[in-house]
Amino acid sequence: MTAPLTLFHISDLHFGLEDGRALAWTKAAIARERPAAVAVTGDLTMRARRREFAAACHWIGDLGAPVTVEPGNHDMPYFNLAERFVAPFGRFRAIEGLLEQPLDLGDLHIVPLQTVTRAQWRFPWVDGWVRRPALAKCLTLIDALPPGARVLVTAHHPLPERAPDGHRLTINGSRAMAELARRGVLAVLTGHVHDPFDLVAETPHGPLRMIGAGTLSRRIRSTPPSFNQLTVTGREVQVKVRNLEAVPTSEMQVDEVPAEALPPRQPGKPVAPVAAVPAVDPPVH
Repeated sequence: MTAPLTLFHISDLHFGLEDGRALAWTKAAIARERPAAVAVTGDLTMRARRREFAAACHWIGDLGAPVTVEPGNHDMPYFNLAERFVAPFGRFRAIEGLLEQPLDLGDLHIVPLQTVTRAQWRFPWVDGWVRRPALAKCLTLIDALPPGARVLVTAHHPLPERAPDGHRLTINGSRAMAELARRGVLAVLTGHVHDPFDLVAETPHGPLRMIGAGTLSRRIRSTPPSFNQLTVTGREVQVKVRNLEAVPTSEMQVDEVPAEALPPRQPGKPVAPVAAVPAVDPPVH
């Protein structure tokens, strides 16, 4: 049995609408507890402004731990369409060595899967799309590992292709989940929806665990700002949702993947047991 490894899974920092208290608390926990790695699953910024990226990159670059960063849909240039199409990740320059960086933690590997795109046929361009080259790159990295290697995959968007209400979520997500299940991936770590979850999807090639992190911003959905602490022992992954309000993990997790990060103000939308739905959304400019 290999020794347990502790990882921190954080997501949706949304600098521009960041929660400074939550970020300071998270950084202090990383410095104090020294996790084996930190996986950041996208949406570093709110509107991909240069000042937002400067603050986000400074915060991430100062963590003092092995880090891998996935881009999120909010990190694509929002106002400059020419830059969005020509150099969509140019504003990550300060931490470009961390962007979609595979991590080798001995016999545990973190492998990235890109789900954001410059554009797609549906508008707005916020939902996921697993493009064939992105999936091929991810699978090639996994297939190059020794047989039986333990793998966690990081992406921004949850991979289910449709929500229970029929809303289209991530294009080509079903195929991606099936291929990852075929390879025995321990779990897929994602963000995007601002509420944590820990669910199992059934695929043609077996079950696939899906672990979502909440947000460290003021743009909350139905849970307080949080991050996931993952403890990996052998092929078991234990999830603890850590938050400043000391809400138990079981009260923080939604029981299905939401279709969006907006607060659940309509009946039938998934709501975490803590039900910390904000009365008023913070203004977004």
